[in-house]
Amino acid sequence: MMHYLKIIIMTVLLAAALWTFGNRFQNPPEIQEFTATLADIEKQISTPDPLRAADDSPLAFLTRAGTVQWTNAAREENNLSPLEPDVGLNAAALVKVRDMFARQFFAHVSPLGQGASDLADQEGYEYISIGENLALGNFENDQILVEAWMNSPGHRANILGDNFTEIGVAAEQGDFEGRRVWLAVQIFARPRSDCPSVDEFLKIRIEGNETKLDEMQDELSALRQEMEATRPKRGEEYNAKVQAYNERAQEYNALLKETKELIVSYNAQINAFNFCLNE
Repeated sequence: MMHYLKIIIMTVLLAAALWTFGNRFQNPPEIQEFTATLADIEKQISTPDPLRAADDSPLAFLTRAGTVQWTNAAREENNLSPLEPDVGLNAAALVKVRDMFARQFFAHVSPLGQGASDLADQEGYEYISIGENLALGNFENDQILVEAWMNSPGHRANILGDNFTEIGVAAEQGDFEGRRVWLAVQIFARPRSDCPSVDEFLKIRIEGNETKLDEMQDELSALRQEMEATRPKRGEEYNAKVQAYNERAQEYNALLKETKELIVSYNAQINAFNFCLNE
């Protein structure tokens, strides 16, 4: 009688152990989706129609420094901070002036499809917003030029734009449409450095982890199918598959935890950047 009782007890204990071991097979949780994304710096671009001088002055002469001076005077009159000259934007404006003379066009976009944003990019200038004013004609001086722009609603909006903090200017004389005239360019911008940086390598790391997690999910699914197909559900072969599944599941969950923490950090950076954009 005691012999049979021992067998029954051992059978119950084994069944309980297998039930407990078997119930360790848990489907790994789904990875959390991004809850915020980096705003497409829609590169807010303001490009009013180019301005042609109404009158020609035989004494026409334009300068970069004078144009910046009168532009900032107009901003001061409207209780706005002065724009800071930027070397990169100056270079972009000069490229634009010379390209218009060389290709004989007067427009914000060149025959090659390049605009102010492209020229800024070529100079390595990263921006949040950008604008461009163009003028053609023999304006008597820098003050008259800026006054002409200020009398045009679109150009005035650029000069008084509170979303701009820096400026680049170029003005040169040359042959255009068969006559000797001046071309002037103003490029306004707000540098991307005005807003908190976002670690793009962090995003790359998250995306790499997501790919790895997808692969691990497929592997875990295959391991689970192998376990479910194994008969009997006991013995060394079965237990080895259980152990392999559980070890891989632990690796998956550890990577998942790490990825969620990276996403929290990345989203905090994005939220700070987006808040700056909308200030």
